[in-house]
Amino acid sequence: MFRGSFTALITPFRSGQLDEAALKAVIEHQIANGTHGLVPAGTTGESPTMSHAEHRRVIEITVETAAGRVPVIAGTGSNNTTEAIELHTFAKSVGADAGLVVAPYYNKPSQDGLLAHYHAIADAVALPIFVYNIPGRSIVDISVETMARIASHTNVIGVKDATGEVERVSRQRNAIGHDFIQLSGEDASALGYNAHGGHGVISVTSNVAPALCSQFQTACLEGRWDEAREINDRLMPLHDALFSAPSPAPVKYAASLLGLASTEVRLPLVECPEGVKTRVRDAMKELGLI
Repeated sequence: MFRGSFTALITPFRSGQLDEAALKAVIEHQIANGTHGLVPAGTTGESPTMSHAEHRRVIEITVETAAGRVPVIAGTGSNNTTEAIELHTFAKSVGADAGLVVAPYYNKPSQDGLLAHYHAIADAVALPIFVYNIPGRSIVDISVETMARIASHTNVIGVKDATGEVERVSRQRNAIGHDFIQLSGEDASALGYNAHGGHGVISVTSNVAPALCSQFQTACLEGRWDEAREINDRLMPLHDALFSAPSPAPVKYAASLLGLASTEVRLPLVECPEGVKTRVRDAMKELGLI
């Protein structure tokens, strides 16, 4: 179920409000273009600036619209363990297939604190957990040893790894086993991540190029590495463009060019500058997306 190209969905806004019709259109576009799974209410979905009601509604719409056609890994993390349990409970209640739980940001917990946080959530809710390790945003890094301790809980089934260290796949395979699902959290290094034994990616770029990202991940999973490298080379300018300003401003601009959503982001993020827009347009034109 949890293999291949999973899209870290943008959350469309219009005049400051959640644009439910656009979100449904984004989801249908993803499924029609072969995306293997959906990840709503994550960082790309601007979860830090959504209200609790909006966060829940985004998860609910995604599950309802996907309607079992692809799995949904709902963003359920928080730096407040009690709040994370509440979000994880809600995701289970509406039928999400798993929850993506980010390492607690700002608090800077110890490795023992991280273990306690994840096991408290796993004990409270019988919904599979993907640990989201992103030290660049959370300031804490979940060590391989701690990841193995966290994964000792039967409800913890995988990781979204945004450390940028592709060698962690091999280290975590040795520490945890081959059944632990390892998904890259970085588009640009996903090829190397998969070559080390990863199972796919939670992708920003697949908001814009879902078919190509799906083809790339399928080629990796099937061991067609020459084809995977060729697709990766084609996608790289788009990967670079989409992260040339704080995300998700560039990817929302790209979505606007596809007629899927507005460019609107919430403060403290702002729309990307004209130079970034040019890079995004050029990369999309090169791929024949516009």
